Amino acid sequence: MAATEGPWTPGRLLAAALALPLAAPVYAESPPERATLSLKVLDYLDSQPGSDRVRVRAPSLQLTLPVAGRWAVGASVISDAISGASPAYHSSALGRFSDERNAGDLAVTHYFDDSTLTLGAAYSKESDYISRGLTLQGSTASDDRNTTWNAGLAFNRDHIDPVNRIVRGERKQLRDLVIGVTQVLGRHDVAQITLGHAQQQGYLSDPYKALDQRPRTRDATRLLLRWNHHLEPIGATLRWQYRAWHDSWGLSAHTLGLDFVQALPAGFTVTPSLRLYTQSAARFYVDADPDAGPFVPQPPPGAVHSTLDQRLSAFGARTLGLKLSRQFGPDWVVDIKFERYAQRASWRLGGSGSPGLAEFDARSWQLGLSHSF
Repeated sequence: MAATEGPWTPGRLLAAALALPLAAPVYAESPPERATLSLKVLDYLDSQPGSDRVRVRAPSLQLTLPVAGRWAVGASVISDAISGASPAYHSSALGRFSDERNAGDLAVTHYFDDSTLTLGAAYSKESDYISRGLTLQGSTASDDRNTTWNAGLAFNRDHIDPVNRIVRGERKQLRDLVIGVTQVLGRHDVAQITLGHAQQQGYLSDPYKALDQRPRTRDATRLLLRWNHHLEPIGATLRWQYRAWHDSWGLSAHTLGLDFVQALPAGFTVTPSLRLYTQSAARFYVDADPDAGPFVPQPPPGAVHSTLDQRLSAFGARTLGLKLSRQFGPDWVVDIKFERYAQRASWRLGGSGSPGLAEFDARSWQLGLSHSF
């Protein structure tokens, strides 16, 4: 698969690096008053000089439904059509492939007077990969509703059976714990801090990469800081976020993000966004060797673990985005979002990036339609 931003990305193109895996929808502290049906269509394409790599077309449908006053049900389905070319090592030896992924999740939330409890389940299937997940999330608010504590548990069990038969019937498990607090700081400010720890066990290598032998365990700790500030005179909101990640493979990553949400006349809202990302390489990553071509660079003698996967190299990345939405009366919202992603080894902060990698770029379009009833 393509190199994409975030340290959990190997094997999961659209995974969220700092969210609970396959997490159920997170609802507000009060039950939704109306049902909402949303349709999203994503078109994603990435490339390196001289070649397009991976393309994804993914329609998705999500439903949120209030039930009996104190309950809500959320469900979503998505179907990805994935095709293109992926490198066997570093950014070289592109091989063609195509696949489909069908996934869905279901979550049930109960609202108490000052707390919520959500139970969710998810399922995802590709030709060579099946993932099943369960999540449990809860929140409780102070009497004045200015402070909300959140906690979540997630468990995933995946079955891996690659078409090249490098391995057969392998399995992978993930356990994830998240705790956090959201604090209202005043009329115009809300802050949030979230701490998470995840443990992976099982087959964590990529069967489609050359000489890829990764440890069968991976522990990761992550920190997420968010701050929203409302600019009342101009009707805008600044949304800052900072993410830090460190895992037992020696990979450290940092993300700084900024969204500027500006309300406009006639029901329009425009949101430009910027994300800056940097990561170090995994300790067993093997640098590209320009003198070795056209042969695959070899791991150091006696190395137990090794990877030539560009996603585990040292690099920096920038993402620019723009979203435009329009409210049509009380029931309809239409939005369109464009993002442009660029990844370069030389952009890594605090040290040099991994040598010998081609430049990597990606763009995505997302169209959305939402109806409340």
